[in-house]
Amino acid sequence: MSNPLQIGIVVFPKVTQLDFTGPLQVFSSLPGATVHLIWKRIEPVPSDTALTVMPTVSFADCPQCDVICVPGGAGTDDMVIDEEMLDFLRAQAKAARYVTSVCTGSLVLGAAGLLRGYKATTHWAAMGYLEPYGALPTRIRVCVDRNRVSGGGVTAGIDFALTLVSHLSDRETAEMIQLRLEYNPAPPFSAGSPDTASQEVIARLRQMNPAGQERRRANNQRAAAALRAHG
Repeated sequence: MSNPLQIGIVVFPKVTQLDFTGPLQVFSSLPGATVHLIWKRIEPVPSDTALTVMPTVSFADCPQCDVICVPGGAGTDDMVIDEEMLDFLRAQAKAARYVTSVCTGSLVLGAAGLLRGYKATTHWAAMGYLEPYGALPTRIRVCVDRNRVSGGGVTAGIDFALTLVSHLSDRETAEMIQLRLEYNPAPPFSAGSPDTASQEVIARLRQMNPAGQERRRANNQRAAAALRAHG
């Protein structure tokens, strides 16, 4: 590539670290790519685990990205109503080759008005929040609709990134990266999807963190209403 491919991944408080560290590892293996971790300011950003992330560039100093990616996590409940984040994404999306997300990051794209009329996926438990943003919810591991590419929940970020690399470069490059990372999943249980998990496991998971679930519902409802009001 004559010019470096600019790939930007936004981070924010309470981001799910695997949502972006999986794609980060894949994208960092793509020859000719420069990967940025982006936040409002250059300051430590706490994830949803013990990991704290240091952004590499601020919103103000971020170059125009060829790929802009929004990961998910509990922090997206705040980001869907954060105008500074939404404005940054809208500005980047105007010239980006691909506008992308992992997990509930798609809800932030939706709140920014970037998924109207596009198929998109997200974490299985958040699928119901996509349609109010004008998106077309699609239950699939990786969803590609024109230049919108979204991955399902958390671990789907690796599948998403490899799929995107095949579009940015070619399939052989993506396969070489997959082999280098020895990405050959063989999960010990078949509980990774509501289609295969037991009803008992699904029920117990749905009962966890009711306050967080209510915050997600309320903030996404507020964000969808704001989007409709702005047309």
